[in-house]
Amino acid sequence: MAQFVALKTGVEVNGETVLSIVNGVGIFKKQALEILKRNGIENPKAGEWHSQQSWLNAFKEISEKIGSKSLFSIGKAIPENANFPPNIDTIQKALTSIDMAYHMNHRNGDIGNYKFVEVNENEAKIICDNPYPCDFDRGIIESMAKKFKPEDSIMTFVEHENGSCRKNGEDSCTYIITW
Repeated sequence: MAQFVALKTGVEVNGETVLSIVNGVGIFKKQALEILKRNGIENPKAGEWHSQQSWLNAFKEISEKIGSKSLFSIGKAIPENANFPPNIDTIQKALTSIDMAYHMNHRNGDIGNYKFVEVNENEAKIICDNPYPCDFDRGIIESMAKKFKPEDSIMTFVEHENGSCRKNGEDSCTYIITW
């Protein structure tokens, strides 16, 4: 599955999530709004729904014009902007909630997943089989891991597992999270 291509036509993403682009690019906010507008999303607001493909087109343009680091920043902004399930109090629940939140913020068809796999008490994997860019997914995962890391953990690490990658047209990317 390639990045930037919706799995189904008609899938929509909510305005809260779209606003993560605006809130995640820092000094490029005006440019992000212009990119969204060029791709059919004008003046996004919470409570509205927008074409996922239009949003993915905006991601692609941001990647090409601003760079992949901006996609990582946008991903890091998702937990502060999108709707997430309540009662998250552990890193495992936080990482599992990424898939739940993903489905809460999209509608009208197949969107893929963020599959959580616990490896041991201080390590997990997330398999991302969705149309979003790798750097964006890494930002979401890193933000959630850091926000909910156990008190006795000094740091969290998120690494792209070697092997398949959507940047190369593969179906998924896998991230290893340790704490």
